[in-house]
Amino acid sequence: MSVRFPDFRLGKVLATSFTGTLSERRGDAVERIPTPDRLVDWLAVSGLAVESCTTAQLERARELREAIHAAATAAARRDPLPAPAVQVINDFSTQGRAAAVLTPEGNRQWRLGPPPSSVEDALGVIAADAISILAGERDGKLALCASPTCQAAFFDTSQSRTRRWCEMNTCGNRQKKARFHAHKHENPASAK
Repeated sequence: MSVRFPDFRLGKVLATSFTGTLSERRGDAVERIPTPDRLVDWLAVSGLAVESCTTAQLERARELREAIHAAATAAARRDPLPAPAVQVINDFSTQGRAAAVLTPEGNRQWRLGPPPSSVEDALGVIAADAISILAGERDGKLALCASPTCQAAFFDTSQSRTRRWCEMNTCGNRQKKARFHAHKHENPASAK
């Protein structure tokens, strides 16, 4: 029997997608990278394929994830960035060996260090992406999911910069359903 893991929640922004590997932080938390192999899977679907991952590398990845989450949450609230989180992000950014390369289609891809590519190389790319967002170098703004059980930091690139949910298909729909059911129970006659 194979083990069933929760689906990945992939966004368009690498660093905030990475923080989404732990979701429902304010409710029943869902760990989406519970094993080293699952981190390898997430990195592969995120364009950062590595051959393997150890338990120690998984723990380091989670350390980076939490540092990015703490810094992004502070930035979204317009609070000072926590110095320990900044230090962790900077440390990871300087440890990886990766280079941006241009594809024939005009897209940027990351080429991790010489084979075998390591988890540290991939985490360096994620840390660099977080730095570009936190430093305000990208067009968009950091926001927090309006779901009371989620509150994930996400990067809002919508035209109006007023997005409320980290993902409409999960948090947004859940909140809409909750409002619908609450309205239905308050006004049973309108539900017919």
